[in-house]
Amino acid sequence: MNKNATKKLVLAALFAALTCVATMSIRIPIYGTQGYIHPGDALVILCGVFLDPVSALLAAGIGSALADLLGGYFIYVPITFAIKGLIAFCSSQLYHGHLGTHLHPQAAVAFCGIIDIIFVALGYCLCEIFLYGFPAAIASVPSNIVQGISGLIIASVLYPLLRKALA
Repeated sequence: MNKNATKKLVLAALFAALTCVATMSIRIPIYGTQGYIHPGDALVILCGVFLDPVSALLAAGIGSALADLLGGYFIYVPITFAIKGLIAFCSSQLYHGHLGTHLHPQAAVAFCGIIDIIFVALGYCLCEIFLYGFPAAIASVPSNIVQGISGLIIASVLYPLLRKALA
């Protein structure tokens, strides 16, 4: 294994662990939905920014799903893996792709945060329709939007610090 491949693997593992810890460390319960708001979405966004698409998908998906598994939200493990992995994959594509090269990097991070808001709100709503029914699924949308907005803000604050540290 060469030096770059080792660095890439270690960075992906670090982001998976940080995503799990950020998701589990601060939990703000959501009344009536059994869920919680957490800062883990910021790390999901940053997985996309600092990793290639496949590594981002795996790091964000595994870290977020592990938080659900350890937190007792067993039914959400595969759902979370898919949604958070897809967010990180799309964020990586956006940040490292055409749009990311024509925008200021901080603006590209904000667009990745918008991807997070949309995918979290819609993704969990669609899955929860099958789990809990339409009214309960719709009731979770506002809190998922708040979670996504907090992820966007935190990722925007952490981005310049991590960019310097990982340079």
